[in-house]
Amino acid sequence: MPETALKQRLAERFREVNGHHPMTDADDAYVSTQFVSLEELCAVRGSDSDAVRRLMLGQRLPLPGYVRSDGAEMVPADLFALADEAGGPDQLEAWFTAHWADPVAGKAEWDAYLSGQYVCLHSVTPATIQRKDYLTRAISAAADAADAHSAQRLLHALIDELDALEPAFAAYDRLRFGGPTSRDTCITEMRARFPCS
Repeated sequence: MPETALKQRLAERFREVNGHHPMTDADDAYVSTQFVSLEELCAVRGSDSDAVRRLMLGQRLPLPGYVRSDGAEMVPADLFALADEAGGPDQLEAWFTAHWADPVAGKAEWDAYLSGQYVCLHSVTPATIQRKDYLTRAISAAADAADAHSAQRLLHALIDELDALEPAFAAYDRLRFGGPTSRDTCITEMRARFPCS
């Protein structure tokens, strides 16, 4: 399959997962500061971009986080880090899912990872995925507790930690996720509800 066909198939798969939402100029600008194009990353690494697209389509590496309006497949700069740590793409799934005690939860997180939608973390690793999950649950629970105002110091510490893990997000993300992001609900809204005294 020639590169243009592979690139087209990857773009089609991306839209199957994320829906058909236009990228605005602001989305493109944001994505260009947070991610790198697949072509650029492969050139730096000395990898064949066609081979990487095949790995993505074969569910051995995650899909791009975004496809810019010019068609560039935008990926995190550390796209290959987990596969390298695992011993290669063929070992990645077993290595990744082993980080969860519950195999069902591990498989669900693997599927989420493959979607490329973990654009909610500066660095996507099993540890940061688990920490984000813990923090979002803890923030919601602390805010809903009867003594939330008296426990604001803990709540603010949780919010600050999540803030350090998460980037700003693009407006595009609110379209593909069908609503507010975790930054919106667990950071921005919580800081408005519980301002620092």
